[in-house]
Amino acid sequence: MAVLDQTAPGSALRWRNWRWPLAWMALLLIAIGLISLPGLAPWAIDYPKQWIIPLAAELTVLMKWVVKNFFIITRAIASILQVPLDLALGLLAKGFTFGNGAGALHLPRMSWLGIIIAFTLLGRMLGGGGIALIAFICFSYIALFGQWDSAMLSLASIAICVPFAVLLGLGFGILAHRSPKLDTYAIRPMLDLMQTVPAFAYLVPVLLLFGFGPVSAMIATIIFAMPPMVRATALALQQVPEDIQDFASMAGCTRGQRLWRVMIPTARPLLMVGVNQVIMMTLNMVIIASMIGAGGLGYDVLLALRSLDIGKALEAGLAIVALAIALDRLSQAAADQGPLDPTAPSRRRRYAMIALAVLFLTTLGGLFWPWLAGLPKDMTLTTGPIWSEMIAWINVNFFDAIDATRTWLLLHLLNPVKQFLLKTPWIVLVAALGLLGLYLGGIRRKQGWHLASLAMLLFAFSAVVGLWEKAMITVYLCGISAAFACLIGIPLGILGGRRALANRILGVVVDTLQTLPSFVYLIPVVMLFRVGDVTAMIAIVFFAVAPAIRYTSHGIRQVPSQLIEAATAMGCTRRQLLWRVQLPLALPEILLGINQTILLALSMLVITALVGTRDLGQEVYIALTKADPGRGIVAGLAIAFIGITADRLMSAWARRLRQGMGLATVEGGAANH
Repeated sequence: MAVLDQTAPGSALRWRNWRWPLAWMALLLIAIGLISLPGLAPWAIDYPKQWIIPLAAELTVLMKWVVKNFFIITRAIASILQVPLDLALGLLAKGFTFGNGAGALHLPRMSWLGIIIAFTLLGRMLGGGGIALIAFICFSYIALFGQWDSAMLSLASIAICVPFAVLLGLGFGILAHRSPKLDTYAIRPMLDLMQTVPAFAYLVPVLLLFGFGPVSAMIATIIFAMPPMVRATALALQQVPEDIQDFASMAGCTRGQRLWRVMIPTARPLLMVGVNQVIMMTLNMVIIASMIGAGGLGYDVLLALRSLDIGKALEAGLAIVALAIALDRLSQAAADQGPLDPTAPSRRRRYAMIALAVLFLTTLGGLFWPWLAGLPKDMTLTTGPIWSEMIAWINVNFFDAIDATRTWLLLHLLNPVKQFLLKTPWIVLVAALGLLGLYLGGIRRKQGWHLASLAMLLFAFSAVVGLWEKAMITVYLCGISAAFACLIGIPLGILGGRRALANRILGVVVDTLQTLPSFVYLIPVVMLFRVGDVTAMIAIVFFAVAPAIRYTSHGIRQVPSQLIEAATAMGCTRRQLLWRVQLPLALPEILLGINQTILLALSMLVITALVGTRDLGQEVYIALTKADPGRGIVAGLAIAFIGITADRLMSAWARRLRQGMGLATVEGGAANH
């Protein structure tokens, strides 16, 4: 008996070390058996058609019922929102006309020169000469290259969408802060869905409910851009120090006064970061919203892409970039504003009065000097022919190399991975995700079983609704693109984390990559690689690489300096310092970067549906073109569930690593893996 007692712990330890390899081996044998003997359990290989739930058709019926019974309400909402939009369009893009016929009175839009000067003054007020110069260069580029009219249509839409999204986000953020249960069970899941459902999927039901036009595009943009403000508000209010709140209560403030007069002003810097993110998300919707009548720069890019006019597409795309950079820098400067000094209000009033005077005088001058109302075409520049000739030269001289690269990637990488996922039994892939969830969450902990159940249910959703094949194509394209993005981004992040100069350069690159709207990445890639999966993969890699760089660099730089000094004193070389100290400690941060890279890759997949991919993104795009809301919603949910599954698994992996390194408190004892 004593012998048994001594050997039991060793047996348990050996079983613990071998149980996961054995489990994976058993799953592999099951997969081989199902493929080798297809008649044994055909339902486990291909999901039976008779088991498919016609959810898309049911949702389409439901949406038609909603449209039929709530038509008056939705059109009333659209009419109300049309008023501020018409005002913004009149001021920035179209002017105002009163009356009809020959006696009609027409008031011009604001002068292009006045708007440039006003934004330059705004930059000077918020961030000094540097921000003023950026604003001046960006808006001058838009005017000089003949993109002013379209840019002002886009800016008018942004000017209305951003305040609505900010106010709604602020309201939901306050609600989430005051009611943690509501936040946990309603608001946070809603935000997860809103941030993982692709942007195209918002357009289908909005188009049915509110009709075709700028208002529908504005509503879809507000829904898409609101989540960052909700999260920023909840986090900002949570971080307000308790002693400040206690002091406000002791001073006799009511609950409302404490919120609006103490907590909101204290949380202003982080709230302004949320506003910045709302602006950038709104800009990312500019082209997508053009598909349902938004017009502006997005419509110009879309037309150019359809006609393969590289010059026109790049000029319109660069105008979007210029507008995005200007608004990004201005909003960041507003977020970085410190506590107001006593002279700040008077200085701001002075700048505002000067800007209003310039706008009034230049607009009035446009009645007498037409060049002030709109820059004449003979004064504008164009680089369209240069870009077209450059792409043509590259295609003529490097076509063989480009085509060989494209073919090699298709034959030796993309197609094999795609075929592997398509031929693997669906039940095996679902079970593999459940097993991974158990491993990462802990087989003896509730979190492990919850994670495994969630992963299996969300992943199986695509099979249940009949979209398994398209879902696997989505997973393969997203997985390969995210892998390439990480292979590029993580080494660059390591370089930035270890060298200050490289970090500054990469910071500019990452800021630029995150400022570019998603459609802009497609323009040069389509011209060089034509349409198809390779084109989609390259565009996704460039779009999704930024988080891998940023999080890796941040993780490396966050390693405590005393640990670096201790390792150096023990004789570690720079290489040993990287592999044995910095990378292990930065690994949780790197995993979070990989998580964000995967989510960005998924969001870009829907955009790449325009270049011929046959995944869930194409399903959403087809639903939009056919105005089939059920089809679009179901495909959007399938993409969202893939994203949520990846997010939960990567977060659990990062948490597991942190706990293993003693960087986080483990609830309920050590993980039982």
